[in-house]
Amino acid sequence: MSATDFDIPTLRARRTNKWHKFAPDVLPAWVADMDFGVAPAIAAAMRRLTDNQEYGYAARDGVLAGAFSRRMASRFGWQTDPAHAIGLGDLVQATFSSVMAFSEPGDGILLQLPSYPPFMGAIADTGRRLIPNAMRDDGQRWVLELPATVDPRLRMLIFCHPQNPTGRCYSRAELEQVAAFAIRHDLVVVSDEIHADIIYPGGGHIPLASLSSEIAARTITITSATKSFNIPALRCAVMHFGAPALLQRFLAKMPTRLLGSPSVTGVDATVAAWDDGQAWFEEIMAQLLANRDWLARTIAAELPGVSFRVPEATYLAWLDCRGLELPCSAGQFFLDKARVGLNFGETFGPDYAGFARLNFASPPKVLAEVVGRMVDAVRTR
Repeated sequence: MSATDFDIPTLRARRTNKWHKFAPDVLPAWVADMDFGVAPAIAAAMRRLTDNQEYGYAARDGVLAGAFSRRMASRFGWQTDPAHAIGLGDLVQATFSSVMAFSEPGDGILLQLPSYPPFMGAIADTGRRLIPNAMRDDGQRWVLELPATVDPRLRMLIFCHPQNPTGRCYSRAELEQVAAFAIRHDLVVVSDEIHADIIYPGGGHIPLASLSSEIAARTITITSATKSFNIPALRCAVMHFGAPALLQRFLAKMPTRLLGSPSVTGVDATVAAWDDGQAWFEEIMAQLLANRDWLARTIAAELPGVSFRVPEATYLAWLDCRGLELPCSAGQFFLDKARVGLNFGETFGPDYAGFARLNFASPPKVLAEVVGRMVDAVRTR
């Protein structure tokens, strides 16, 4: 079986949230994991753990940070110091802890909308104030327009790069604008770069902190192998601080014992993915590119009233369904009428009920069934 050849019964047999959130007659295309397998190097790393019964306290000091630095250098030409990296369970935890370390209740946090919902949770649940910065659809792509004036208590920017859910891969010029804005307003930046590997032809990921030492000194880069190598259940992520002083400020407010640590399975799988999984990943990217392009053609031809800007990155399509003039939110319509589970647009911001996010990282036959149900629902409504 190839890395991308799985049928619906096999996928439904997996004990994953993706395939068990909705009723059994619903086809899921929501949460950002892939309906594929894993790299042979990851499978081998997991077998080694079980074969050797390595279930005691793990000896992995520095292993994850070293793999992170090697990956950033080989993939993006970014030289990082492993001593400035912290391993932890997931990036939502990294976002919450950063907000708590570098701001106070009542402070403002700037966030581009539409946005990955846990970013808004990290602001609201810690008593900070969301300062929304809406992206604009210019007819070709979603563009970033930073505010001309800022709240006097603005302290941080949560920056998703590549952007979820719009699929934008920001250019160097756009990133330089972000860096200049953060420096001018003395902001700490949390740069979520978890989708950095998943870039389509014509684009290239540039880590925000790689632009200059000045922006690096205020940037926490958070990333993981989970999206590109399909291992979210293994719980492993990295926070990288662009300067020692930034790391010390964080540790003064957030003891690492409070953060816990990544699992040994997550560490070993991540190291295997970043060091030895690239050939598998290239096979996956070829399928994602084919899926993305098929989806764009099919929606244009079969779903009038639905549009999306073809993503430059990620395996997520941000569908604009406002042209359908639905009596309910787009996500609710496709759940009720098509029995397809998408991410509801309103969870990415209150103004986006007419949108839905579709995960197209599925075998072609599964994706075709998802979209076919959506087409039938629109035609027969």
